[in-house]
Amino acid sequence: MAQIEREDIHLISRHSNLTASTIKNLLQNQVYNDRSAWIKFLKLFFISLGVGFTVSGILFFFAYNWADLHKFAKLGLVQGLLIAATLTAVFSKLSQDIKHILLTGSAILIGVLFAVYGQIYQTGANAYDFFLGWTVFTVIWAVIANYAVLWVLFILLINTTIFLYAEQVADHWSDIFVMALQFVINSLFLIYFLKRPKDPEVKTPEWFINLMAISAVSFATLGIVNGIFNTYEVSFLALIIITLALYGLAIKYGWENHKTIYFAIIPLSIIIIIAALLIKISYDAIMFFVITLFVIGSVTLVIKNLIDLQKKWKNG
Repeated sequence: MAQIEREDIHLISRHSNLTASTIKNLLQNQVYNDRSAWIKFLKLFFISLGVGFTVSGILFFFAYNWADLHKFAKLGLVQGLLIAATLTAVFSKLSQDIKHILLTGSAILIGVLFAVYGQIYQTGANAYDFFLGWTVFTVIWAVIANYAVLWVLFILLINTTIFLYAEQVADHWSDIFVMALQFVINSLFLIYFLKRPKDPEVKTPEWFINLMAISAVSFATLGIVNGIFNTYEVSFLALIIITLALYGLAIKYGWENHKTIYFAIIPLSIIIIIAALLIKISYDAIMFFVITLFVIGSVTLVIKNLIDLQKKWKNG
């Protein structure tokens, strides 16, 4: 049976004769976090904080002692920590969450290892080569571990690699094309995580889905705004068509699954685009006054509609 949520209890309380004490007990037992839940949260939080501080300490250690360390000591230290963290995550009897945190720390150490190697031997590689290698050696861990934070790191590396490749190698790529490419890639990741088969043992966190949606919409918005203020090109038209199609699918999905985030970020994106169009038409003070009124009115309307949607979905 599905877990009872706060909205379910509130709905039942309005249409039943349950006493206040019964409602309170239901909330305490079914909704509110108990002592064990807080202990688990604090345990994972402090472990994540410890792994983050450890990796940061390694980076500062290299930065401070770089000139005094032998090259074999530099490589050996990072490789030793990488192997130790990975073996602990794979073969220990720790909980799955702690193993995932250790694997995420190991994935970050891969980047540190590539950076140390490049500094020692002065490979002369472009920055995108560094991030490309880091991305390639992280993809297997992201797929196998299937951990949201590790996926965030992997997708961030992909976006960084594309951006640096366009800046350092593919200088014939326009900014609009790069943003359109990143919009498509992030949208494909979002669609994959929304549509992949449900695994009861691996639940995709809601914050991760929301982050992917915000990332995709941000690239689409930046690309269209960039295209408005620049010369016309084919990639701009393609970006508009793809954006309209995916925005429509996102609104449809949000309506069917009661996800208000799509009714917040997509209208906000449209508001920004329309404001950019108005600025393109005129830079006069009157136009900026009109834009201010438009933004205030449209944002107010979006908020009102979001509140109405939440009330409608909450009340069935």
